[in-house]
Amino acid sequence: MLTNRSLLSPVLALIWVLPAPVGAASDMREEILVIVNSHIITRHQFQQAVEQEHAALYRQFSGKELDEKLKEGREKTLQGLIDSFLVEDKASDLGLGQRIGDDYLHAYIEDIKKQNNFATDADFEKALRGSMGIGLPEYLKRTKQQILQQEVLRSEVYTKIAIEDQELRAYYEDHKDEYKKATRFRIRELVLAKGATQQEGDAAKATLAKIQEDLKNGKSFEELVKLHSSSASKGTGGDLGWMEKGLMRPAIEQAALSLKAGAVSTPIDTDKDIILVQLIQSENEEARPFAEVKPQIMEKLQEPKAQNAIQQYLANLRTRGNVRFMVPKDQILKG
Repeated sequence: MLTNRSLLSPVLALIWVLPAPVGAASDMREEILVIVNSHIITRHQFQQAVEQEHAALYRQFSGKELDEKLKEGREKTLQGLIDSFLVEDKASDLGLGQRIGDDYLHAYIEDIKKQNNFATDADFEKALRGSMGIGLPEYLKRTKQQILQQEVLRSEVYTKIAIEDQELRAYYEDHKDEYKKATRFRIRELVLAKGATQQEGDAAKATLAKIQEDLKNGKSFEELVKLHSSSASKGTGGDLGWMEKGLMRPAIEQAALSLKAGAVSTPIDTDKDIILVQLIQSENEEARPFAEVKPQIMEKLQEPKAQNAIQQYLANLRTRGNVRFMVPKDQILKG
């Protein structure tokens, strides 16, 4: 599944990114359901959005809860489509479209590709077609719509929700455990394969004895790794970089965290290998500074207030906008 960065992720459940309209070359004349200012919502667009919503609901719910969500789904989807046009027009009024240019979108897409390990645009587009049924141009269009919607709500709603610094600090003090830097460590490993036979196992033990003797005589662990290790980390002198606690075998973590910087562990015996580790550096779990986590706390405390404020803001846009139902609403909702 594709992951995506988001400016205001909770907002996305409230308004829709419109599916692509039916092409002008189509011989079929599309039925217009709703006119929103100068925009139209066709039956095809609405049905596409309903199908997308239903697919998402089937992934999240089941049984009676699913039935209830499906009953509400058509009305919420229709309102979301209407709201998307109202917010899009507001973005135009605020001049936000000029800020989201090609350079911004390119950087945005590059970030998504990096998150999902896509080396090329072609790989990314292949994944888009498989998961969403659209190509890169349509994805860029929808992404721009989404960002504009988010920016409108940020500037018109979120920035107007005041949270006093005292409230932020109080929350930080009460929830320090949620904002801790995890224990992490950096080690070098030296791995000796036991092999498949008794003879190979005995040879590994003999090599281990020689390594331990060389360590006593002052030879560097890094050099011994390059000479003897069977691991892929041999090329970097066994350096595995920074690792958070909980990501490696318990025996290796316990050995690493019991060492002082520069010290080497006793042999760690596994089914296939004999492993020595050297601790380079470790950092114990500690609370992150308030200044570092303040933006996260701000967003968390704003969110409950923002949901009500967003609904009120959208209601005001609906009142001011020109929304005309070309087909009675109850008929649209019946399908």
